[in-house]
Amino acid sequence: MSLTDKDLNEKGLTDKFLNDIEGHLLLAATREEGRTAAARFSAPLHWLTDAQRGEVERRFEAEYLALARVSWQHTTERAGRLRDEYEATYRALRRRLLAAWLLTCAVALGVLVVCLA
Repeated sequence: MSLTDKDLNEKGLTDKFLNDIEGHLLLAATREEGRTAAARFSAPLHWLTDAQRGEVERRFEAEYLALARVSWQHTTERAGRLRDEYEATYRALRRRLLAAWLLTCAVALGVLVVCLA
């Protein structure tokens, strides 16, 4: 069974759609974590008014999201660098393996020629 261009396009769209959903879920979970952390942070600050507490929690949540975004960007950049390193290592390994295989074939052919001569 072969994949057509239509199948590949639909798979690409499906992958993008699933990645978008995953991103939205991750963002929603991070926002909830930020709200929880903000509430935990402001809970012992009894002298704050409700309006002040709300402002502190909003700022805390915004900072939490900003830090998470920076962390995700660093992770993405590191993953890209690692992918490049692994691809380079794989290409080098493939070249060495091909060279070893060609050398083995050349030696085997040389032995065969000597034995038949």
